Amino acid sequence: MGYHKIDPEDLPETEDYPCDRQGISDAAELHALHAATYEMAPGEELSRTYHYHETREELFYVLEGTLHVETPDGVFMVAADEVFVAEPESPHRAHNPDDADESVTVLGVGAPPTDIARPYDPDT
Repeated sequence: MGYHKIDPEDLPETEDYPCDRQGISDAAELHALHAATYEMAPGEELSRTYHYHETREELFYVLEGTLHVETPDGVFMVAADEVFVAEPESPHRAHNPDDADESVTVLGVGAPPTDIARPYDPDT
């Protein structure tokens, strides 16, 4: 049996990422699930690009603040203790707007873990 108790604040930040990201998956030796915490100051994005995944389901649980998620259907505002889910093939860009008053902290979970983000251009 394997168990892990992890404080995300004890994990190193992911280098070259657009916000403060602590990867939980590697620390917990997860193989079927991607998990990380993200803290976005005003003007920061959760991911590197507006994107979609071919097979990955993604779930963002907002711990603090309000997450804005841009989609082709409009912008969703997800408050603390709310969850946003992106199904496969569903373009999204999660971010904290430039004019936000506070940071946003999010737990992000996705499966399968290895489905790369495919860039999405909303103008095409």
